[in-house]
Amino acid sequence: MGSKRVKPLSSKAALPFKTGNKFRRQDLHVKQKKARDSLRRDERFKRKREEDRDPTLREERLAKNVPHTIDKKRVWDDVDGDGLGVSVDVEQLKRRRIEEAEAAEQEPLEDGEDSAEDDVDSMLDSDSENEDEDAEDKSTIKQRQRAASNAPSTTSTNLDLTPSSLALKFPTLFSDEPPPVPKVLLTTSINSTLHHEAELLCSLFPHSTYIRRSSHRYGHKFSLREISKFATNRNYTAVILLKEDQKVPTGLSIVHLPSGPTCHFSIANWVEGKKLPGHGNPTNHYPELILNNFRTPLGLLTARLFLTLFPPQPELQGRQVVTLHNQRDYIFLRRHRYVFRDKKETEKSVIGPDGKPVAGVESIRAGLQELGPRFTLKLRRVDKGIGRAGSEGDDAVQWQWKAHMEKQRTRFNL
Repeated sequence: MGSKRVKPLSSKAALPFKTGNKFRRQDLHVKQKKARDSLRRDERFKRKREEDRDPTLREERLAKNVPHTIDKKRVWDDVDGDGLGVSVDVEQLKRRRIEEAEAAEQEPLEDGEDSAEDDVDSMLDSDSENEDEDAEDKSTIKQRQRAASNAPSTTSTNLDLTPSSLALKFPTLFSDEPPPVPKVLLTTSINSTLHHEAELLCSLFPHSTYIRRSSHRYGHKFSLREISKFATNRNYTAVILLKEDQKVPTGLSIVHLPSGPTCHFSIANWVEGKKLPGHGNPTNHYPELILNNFRTPLGLLTARLFLTLFPPQPELQGRQVVTLHNQRDYIFLRRHRYVFRDKKETEKSVIGPDGKPVAGVESIRAGLQELGPRFTLKLRRVDKGIGRAGSEGDDAVQWQWKAHMEKQRTRFNL
């Protein structure tokens, strides 16, 4: 490993001599560390004074010191397909297809113009050339690529970019009709002990009902397919199955009724609201839903599935918001209550991505209070029907996570 470059220390920050006394050595090391910290502090304040006099220095420094994160190094598959196993940006794919369609429409028009120009008088040629130049300028303006987002990890999900092949494969999930009011049946694995955790999930998903799956040792143990059939006959729109291991939530299966698909997730870092510092208590208001950074066809399928679990019209007076933030194929679920308040004199204004205060909200600040529960999801499998047993055909398992998928650290599936 390469050695870290060390700046030359001042006379007071350098060890004056070497000693064999352990306590003396420790005392000298502490003095050296304090002197080094004081030098860094002086340099930092000196740079701040210079940047206050000349703001362009701060802009140059921030433009140069851009961190190289894995998210910014993300790579996409160089293919034209839009299947679930392909990592393509649906926005770039749609833009590319629109450009190809426009180019294909312009080719026959150009051929027709060339044949017509031969019969036109020479005095009219100059006018046609000017018109062609204007058309070329407009086409270049249309085909100009949009600049990349300043915060690509927090881009909102646009479900209007759903590929047509995905809508044809799951017609009940991607329907043009307005979604019905969700009615969710929530249960657990057989003889589970996660009754409290299931009740917390009922408070997270509106219009959800928890039914215990405990039964007598000689009683009939219903399968997920039988439970889904029972729920479909009673106008439920989804079934959520909570799995456990050693009395800890480890998995979540979401079935979209009446015919699928089924998404299986693993759960990590489960924390209930009571254990969060400064937590609040949730109310029965319909929350707002934020879906962040779902950019591939598989990501849009996952986002659409979560969208069907919440009412389409939130109750804004409750000021509750549920966030599903996807980053590096991990879905972080959080629930907050927000409030708008006046900015204090000691607080700074809201800074935008360009490093400048946002106009119009100079005197307003937003406060957040987490309600819980919080946990992290990771998509493991997508079945075409209701579970693996309820899916038929060669494409029964639409997508499944495998260990070799994470061999390339800059490629993500969602």
